[in-house]
Amino acid sequence: MLIETILKTKGHDVATLRPEQAVSAAVALMAERRIGAVVIADRGTVVGIFSERDLVKVLARDGHVALDRAVQTSMTSPVVTCRAEDRLDQVMAMMTQRHIRHMPVMDGTSLKGMISIRDLVRHRLEEKELEAAILLDISRMHG
Repeated sequence: MLIETILKTKGHDVATLRPEQAVSAAVALMAERRIGAVVIADRGTVVGIFSERDLVKVLARDGHVALDRAVQTSMTSPVVTCRAEDRLDQVMAMMTQRHIRHMPVMDGTSLKGMISIRDLVRHRLEEKELEAAILLDISRMHG
């Protein structure tokens, strides 16, 4: 299965902020949309990602004053990305190896969507359930 298959189901909408916006704006957006990360983009170019982990790190280091700082001071950069034509199992392996939970999907320099490890696991389980159902049907036909 390809990443584009997941995006067809999930959609292409991505929460983005500008680098100069406050960390508090990122927190508010993540809470409002019930998501774990936002893409930081400057004039259409992805420059970073701000996730729950980034928030925890900056709050532990600087306390509540970090909420008023620009998100670019706390974002993760450079961003690890994938492409819509990448295979789910390859992307899942990369996310697992690098301890990444959210990954922007790019087409060259254009942002096409965002996937999470949860999205990948859900689709992988659906794939396995379908395979099991097919095998069960085959065994019933020959049994």
